[in-house]
Amino acid sequence: MTALDLFKALSDETRLRSLMLIKAEEELCVCELMQALQESQPKVSRHLAQLRKTGLLLDKRQGQWIFYRINPNLPAWALKVIDETCSANGELIEQNLAHLKSMGDRPDRVRSCCE
Repeated sequence: MTALDLFKALSDETRLRSLMLIKAEEELCVCELMQALQESQPKVSRHLAQLRKTGLLLDKRQGQWIFYRINPNLPAWALKVIDETCSANGELIEQNLAHLKSMGDRPDRVRSCCE
């Protein structure tokens, strides 16, 4: 991964918010991100696919659902950029986290939308 790859991937607001939400929650599925971002499934899935393609995210299939998490094997500098961005810009996703929390807590939240 190059710096250009990282910053291009995060230059879109939906991708940046998705990555920040995944960082905050450690792992999220598409339905959780749809609720948090108040966006359609195709739009969320398209942006997640781009983040996965660049290597920023890893996915795990559980039944018909796919869960996303930050790739722990990213270069140290990239993980540091993500950490710093998230810790310095939490207000960017405050409303999104509130939407996500309206679904309840895990594991109930996952049961309600992912089973």
